[in-house]
Amino acid sequence: MSVDSETGPVRVPGRGSARILLVTEGHWSPQEHRIAAQALAPVAAEHDLVVGHGNGPQVGLLALQGAAYSAVETYPLDVLDAETEGAIGYMIEQELGNLLPFERPFATLLTMVEVDPADPAFRNPTKFIGPVYDQAEAERLAADKGWAIKPDGDKWRRVVASPEPKRIFELRPMKWLLEKHTIVIAAGGGGIPTAYDPNAQRKLVGVECVIDKDLATELLARELGADLYVMLTDADAVYEGWGTTAQRAIRGASPDALSTMKFAAGSMGPKVEAACRFARATGKRAAIGELSQLAQILAGEAGTTVDVAAPGVVYAGAG
Repeated sequence: MSVDSETGPVRVPGRGSARILLVTEGHWSPQEHRIAAQALAPVAAEHDLVVGHGNGPQVGLLALQGAAYSAVETYPLDVLDAETEGAIGYMIEQELGNLLPFERPFATLLTMVEVDPADPAFRNPTKFIGPVYDQAEAERLAADKGWAIKPDGDKWRRVVASPEPKRIFELRPMKWLLEKHTIVIAAGGGGIPTAYDPNAQRKLVGVECVIDKDLATELLARELGADLYVMLTDADAVYEGWGTTAQRAIRGASPDALSTMKFAAGSMGPKVEAACRFARATGKRAAIGELSQLAQILAGEAGTTVDVAAPGVVYAGAG
């Protein structure tokens, strides 16, 4: 794997290539990263590629490891996000680098994303993080650490806010790298949440919150001028009536039509919202589907494509 080549020509995507932003889930094992790389490599060989990823399991593990070692203060969420961006980016680079030409450059960027301290989400934290506790232990930790807690089934967990992403600070370096056909891994887990301290002049500080990775990468795709925005998940498409006997896979839809439907807030809902935002703002296509079907998704033969030109909703197998 190479990050640059000064000795010979770098093999780059051809003239017909597109700029594509792909978002994967929070893969954990080396085998999962290898499988993801095998799906991404053919796309990277033909197009300029930006890769985002989830990090929920990894942040949770780091938080548990920190809590188990009481000799030092545990790191806040923004630092844990930064740690996971580096670790997961390294694994993606390694696996993709084993499949692509040696000269193709890679870069993993720790991506700071600005949030607004006055965002209404901070008044009602909803994002569960970390392990489950019984009520007494959860209340003790909340009092000791200043956490917000809420019931999750018959147990209790910490909750943090999930505010809107406002700005991506590393946007200019990403554009410079893409001009050199570098594969960029960025905005992992929604990026590192940061904000300007309202009591100081231009003092950037980390924030204890979680930015939704789909909304953050949609902002990134829009700002980078992506030709296509693809969210890869465990589901092979967006389904109307998911989990019911009447569920139907949606092959294509306009953002206006899709916005009238209801989807699970913690899973498909943010992906649909991000896809609709991107399609409306850019007039370009967004897609949601399964990692193993990436080639078919790009060809419009699998997954769900969101397009302002779509005639309402088209279901899989229709017509």
